[in-house]
Amino acid sequence: MYTVKQLSRLAGVTVRTLHYYDEIGLLVPSSVSDNGYRHYTDESLLRLQQILFFRELDFSLTEIKMIMEQPEFDLLAALHQHRQALHDRMKRLRTLIQTVDSTIFHLTGEVEMSKKQLFAGFSAEEEQRYADEARQLYDEKTVNESYQLWNSYSAAKKDQIKAEGLAIYTDLADLIARAPADPDVQQVIVRWHQHIRYFYEPTVEILRGLGQLYVENPDFTRSIGAVHPDLPEFMRQAITVYCDNLG
Repeated sequence: MYTVKQLSRLAGVTVRTLHYYDEIGLLVPSSVSDNGYRHYTDESLLRLQQILFFRELDFSLTEIKMIMEQPEFDLLAALHQHRQALHDRMKRLRTLIQTVDSTIFHLTGEVEMSKKQLFAGFSAEEEQRYADEARQLYDEKTVNESYQLWNSYSAAKKDQIKAEGLAIYTDLADLIARAPADPDVQQVIVRWHQHIRYFYEPTVEILRGLGQLYVENPDFTRSIGAVHPDLPEFMRQAITVYCDNLG
């Protein structure tokens, strides 16, 4: 048996929420002692898990109550449905993250995107629903600052920056037979780090994330891979070594 406080700690919900679920008949305690303390069983834990899954999928409490009170409600089947729904959402969010990252670099001139690619991950039905999630993932301040900084450069400066970036990728491709930790390779990664500063001041986490992005995002993989097919993965490894040394 679990008290309301114990269940609250286990599930990560507030005691007030559990009291409210009791009030509306969504999660009624298995028993209530003479002193008014609510007690819950393992079955209650599974029911609460289902409620939280449905809430994660944006069902209202009224809808959840109606679904779970149906005589034909099947717990195992519901879990399979939750898994698929969450997997689909995860895929959409991954696409949105890639779209956000690609848009940042599209605005700063590092990657060319088609108009269609700007909306990858969105559909007419999903656009409004996922707008809030995209905004949470989108560092608007960084993007705005990058955009302003890039637009502050002259056309000649922009061409210089692009040429410098290409030279960095080319120099790394020439060293691809060496180990990622090779001093000459790491010296070019230092140049790459400095090059990123034309757009914004990156943290170690951002640098590490960029390395991962180069192998996961099709836009970057295609762009960098045009210099050498193995360059995206080589850069990821070299950047990881560099970030590890930064601490």
